[in-house]
Amino acid sequence: MKNMSVLPLNRRHFLTAASALALCGAVAPAWAADEAPEAFIKRITNETLDTIKADKSLRNGDVTKIIQLVDTKLMPHVNFRRMTALATGPAWRKATPEQQKRLQDEFKILLVRTYAGALSQVSDQVVVVKPLRAGQEDKNLVVNTEVRGKGDPIQLDYRLEKTPGEGAGWMIFDLNVLGVWLVENYRTQFTKEINAGGIDALIASLAARNKTNAKAS
Repeated sequence: MKNMSVLPLNRRHFLTAASALALCGAVAPAWAADEAPEAFIKRITNETLDTIKADKSLRNGDVTKIIQLVDTKLMPHVNFRRMTALATGPAWRKATPEQQKRLQDEFKILLVRTYAGALSQVSDQVVVVKPLRAGQEDKNLVVNTEVRGKGDPIQLDYRLEKTPGEGAGWMIFDLNVLGVWLVENYRTQFTKEINAGGIDALIASLAARNKTNAKAS
């Protein structure tokens, strides 16, 4: 079975982008309901940077602790079902509930490990949040940022939606680095796997990659 590549971008660009997405984690849900989207992104990145700076094991790349940080701090603020559905494309609607769950679980493991690895690369990066463009809808709103550190600044944009009802707040469901949206990039890869062997082939491919990554960590 072929291994699936992840984001065909310059390694430094991808690690910087993945690190910045992983930074979006230490948000208190009670604060999020009435918070402006750009304030949401700015606050949680700064809070998580402080967490990393204060924890030597995180700075030293403790994989187990980094995975725990990403899984507990980032994932609750990602609409992961929507992200997986968008990345899968039309095949998502044809998949059974069991297949959807398995695909979502394997995709989550892949991204958690990817961002955990990237988070260990965080050093002197800062995230500058740009003013919000007017006229955007809460269901599909883009916050533009710039990651600054060593080397050239990196364009990094977050696509957010606001969840309704009690405990409402902003959720991330896509990421753009240097003009490449995460969901669109994975959709291209996922479509090839699905066309070759169906949704089960995609699930098997993700599972195989996750096993390889687990052995390497």
